[in-house]
Amino acid sequence: MTDPKTPLSEMRERIDSIDRQIQQLISERANHARTVAKVKGEGLSAIDYYRPEREAHVLRMVVDRNQGPLSDVEMVRLFREIMSSCLAQEDPLKIGFLGPEGTFSEQAVRKHFGHAAYGLPLGSIEEVFQEVAAGHADFGVVPVENSGQGMIQVTLDMFLTSEATICGEIELRVHQCLHSRSGRLEDVRRIYAHAQSLQQCKTWLRINLPEVECIAVSSNAEAARLALHADDVAAIAGESAGKVYRLKTVAQGIEDRADNTTRFLVIGRSLFPPSGNDRTSLLITVNDKPGALYDVLSPFARHGISLNRIESRPAHTGKWQYAFFIDVSGHIDDAALQAAVQDIGASAATIRVLGSYPVALP
Repeated sequence: MTDPKTPLSEMRERIDSIDRQIQQLISERANHARTVAKVKGEGLSAIDYYRPEREAHVLRMVVDRNQGPLSDVEMVRLFREIMSSCLAQEDPLKIGFLGPEGTFSEQAVRKHFGHAAYGLPLGSIEEVFQEVAAGHADFGVVPVENSGQGMIQVTLDMFLTSEATICGEIELRVHQCLHSRSGRLEDVRRIYAHAQSLQQCKTWLRINLPEVECIAVSSNAEAARLALHADDVAAIAGESAGKVYRLKTVAQGIEDRADNTTRFLVIGRSLFPPSGNDRTSLLITVNDKPGALYDVLSPFARHGISLNRIESRPAHTGKWQYAFFIDVSGHIDDAALQAAVQDIGASAATIRVLGSYPVALP
């Protein structure tokens, strides 16, 4: 630790020296990444080099080594950007997300892939799945769950017809703001926002703007764009959307829950090897008979598999038939999970591994 009595000029010289070392080491790391790419072969794109299990392992080591004063979140963010830039030297990853620019989905993309990845804003969650399937996007990022409002059904339903695999998850702390052109609360007569955001802020809205008309739109960024056109219109959106659309912030932190967090999934076209701390998502349909759900769940207990989440949705295969989305701890390559899945297969109508992927980092 630097002695507080050290002259300011000397401390600045030390910082400059450290900066030179950091820059030199980053350049050295980038050169090693380029060499690895050459070893793997010519003519490959970024998706051929990208290994989420390796990246998750590296970032967990960053957390384990961290002794402050920067938080784990800050250290992970810094290293994520270094890794993102190294990967993007030849051809950046293309990541589809629910647009337009400024959505929480875009923030999730940046948190997981860094700013060197190319963000591809799309008009709907369905379109994100379609662009990944067509190969126009290397990966997609879609919201799947909010800590206060529960599961996002359209995302679950897409897995019933899509062949997309889950390659990762992101947890994003969501802070909602009220933005407008004038910046004055008393001017607001209409509010645009995504339906989820309106629900997340309903108590604040009831107390502070009880007479205002609330209108649901496709995304919060779209709400911010609409708020540009009149002084009596406001939008609920994140801080970044307000900056992108040059709006003034009327109020910050208007979400009803202090722990308001949205979980996103990274979707792709491949399954990846274990990272050492993984989650597996399964899609299971059952036959209509007594004890069918018990037959599906009991093998997890028998083989010591921790069940993280279970959701049911209409299976779209017939009236009153349901599919179960189940998240469990571990990777599908784990012997215990393979044994459990084999046992379930004997009684389930269908079983599909949606993906095994690293558990979300800070």
